[in-house]
Amino acid sequence: MGRPREFSDRAVVDAAMEVFWEKGYEATSTQDLCERTGLGRGSLYNAFGSKHRLYEEAIRRYAETRAEAQLAMLAEQGSVRARLRDLMLGVIDADMADPGRRGCLALNAATESSGRTEAVAGLVRRQFTDLEQALQRLVEIGQSTGELSSDRPPRQVARAFQSAYYGLRVLAKVTDDRAALLDVVEGAVAAL
Repeated sequence: MGRPREFSDRAVVDAAMEVFWEKGYEATSTQDLCERTGLGRGSLYNAFGSKHRLYEEAIRRYAETRAEAQLAMLAEQGSVRARLRDLMLGVIDADMADPGRRGCLALNAATESSGRTEAVAGLVRRQFTDLEQALQRLVEIGQSTGELSSDRPPRQVARAFQSAYYGLRVLAKVTDDRAALLDVVEGAVAAL
């Protein structure tokens, strides 16, 4: 009979998520993960099997925490335009306050080829699809109440807004020009 675990899987995944978010998959070493999680190499591999499996768990955890919080915010009551503006303003604030300018872990995982397997792509696609569907529901509400123009299909409007949102996340990683980021927000909201 093996020794009982003396650590929380959730705490380990949270710590690993932070490392992958800061450094990316390729630049994260097993030693980095051991140092941040407090686990030895053997315990880390016994619990998760591989660095890549832990990366997948970190992406899942990101979806459970960060992405779900954004979806919940979009589901609140209020003006559709205000909710969409608040989504974008919230990420500007978060991204600019982050000294490491990590951006969005899902977006980072989508663009870093070294860690992207079909499993990772599927996890990221799920997050992107969930956001697209939430945005489409909001657009449908806005169009049905007359708050938004109904001259374009809701899915098309949602996808265009989502593209602006992810572009904003990338831009916020490399600029200190808040006014430029706010222009993206206002342009995206005006296009609704």
